[in-house]
Amino acid sequence: MKHYLYLIIDIVTIFIPFFFSFHPRIEFHKKFKAFFPAMVLSGCAYLSWDIYFTVQGIWGFNPDYLMVLRIWQLPIEEVLFFICIPFACVFSHYTLIAIFPQGGLSKGMTNLISACLALILVLMVVFFFDKTYTAFNAFFTLTILVFTSVSKPILLRRFYIAWGLLMLPFLMVNGVLTGSLIDAPIVWYNDAENLGIRIFTIPVEDVFYGMGLVMLNILLTETFLPKALKYRPR
Repeated sequence: MKHYLYLIIDIVTIFIPFFFSFHPRIEFHKKFKAFFPAMVLSGCAYLSWDIYFTVQGIWGFNPDYLMVLRIWQLPIEEVLFFICIPFACVFSHYTLIAIFPQGGLSKGMTNLISACLALILVLMVVFFFDKTYTAFNAFFTLTILVFTSVSKPILLRRFYIAWGLLMLPFLMVNGVLTGSLIDAPIVWYNDAENLGIRIFTIPVEDVFYGMGLVMLNILLTETFLPKALKYRPR
């Protein structure tokens, strides 16, 4: 059972969201044709530097919690991560819109949050350029944030709410992956390449990593959606 732990985390993460995707009030299944290419594109982007970081020893994986199958030098469970986590998070984003369709954050509050995030990410790039995970992750997330703010700023009015609510399950899932409640981490990090600041066992950079991954998936999903299914605030 221990060797299947990462796989079990992937399956548990996606199981309930997939089941409720067909609920008549949510109907996330109608967005599958837009979401799946968005997931593939964002997954390819993130997997490319996931592979590089693994090869360079910036992070790695504990074989005690993995099956033997690997794809592109990554455990199959890590590849599945970029399917299961985006699916669950994008599903949650659109579920909130379906259940609470009115408004979202005000334009002013959204812009303030975006400006603060952008400032933090810029500072991380400038002052910690020598730490590969910190700097590259901050730059990548900053790029996604700026592009979203310019091309589809309205998405951020609901994204920030969704991401705030997703922080608890994020801490639970990522906590186990990084060693909380188990004998050793499933995913280990070279602290010479990050800030060394942890939320429980989670490197603080992972918060921005997750934010960028989910934001990119939502941005691309909205880009591929037919007009009738796009998010329009009420």
